[in-house]
Amino acid sequence: MNVVAIVTVAHHASDGESALTPVHGEALLTHTVRGLLGVPEIDLVLVAAPQRCASSFSEAIGGLGCRVVPGSLRQAFAVVEPELPRDSVVLLHDALRAFIPAQTVRDVINAVRDGAPVVVPVLPMADTVKVTDAASLIVGTEDRTRLRTLQTPVGYAFEAFRPDLAPAGAATVDGHPDAMRVTTEFELSLAEAIAAAPKNEETL
Repeated sequence: MNVVAIVTVAHHASDGESALTPVHGEALLTHTVRGLLGVPEIDLVLVAAPQRCASSFSEAIGGLGCRVVPGSLRQAFAVVEPELPRDSVVLLHDALRAFIPAQTVRDVINAVRDGAPVVVPVLPMADTVKVTDAASLIVGTEDRTRLRTLQTPVGYAFEAFRPDLAPAGAATVDGHPDAMRVTTEFELSLAEAIAAAPKNEETL
């Protein structure tokens, strides 16, 4: 069974530039791609690059053995779709989540192989969640016991992959705190610490 990972920056308009933010001397995108390529179960990594960032993305991951496809996520998938067996696993990964542990990626892949059409890594909601009204006044407290924060990669069985749909009804596996989206100065400081830490098999 083939496993293809598609890295995307489709969440916000500024994500393309954010993916080029230096962390420990290399672009965040470089860490993301290198980590995915280091998971033996993954056969191919593609990066869906906004047209304005295609050249910079290619430079950031040059020599890593990854393909950059200028354009949308749908266009990137169309490049490899004809080559994929019908029992393939497709992983959709946020370029700004550079340090997810390899075991979490494997857990997603294995859950798809075990029969789940769509799988996402999640973390329990730790903060207290308040409900406000139109005037921004607190009117209640949300029960957080069933709330989860979603991470990536989202894993899809080939027939279930829909690049334009949210993974409602997806199965879940345990996520990891290291899989944060790196967007703020605080998160960048955490990313620097993770990137500088001694490498082992469990960390991308």
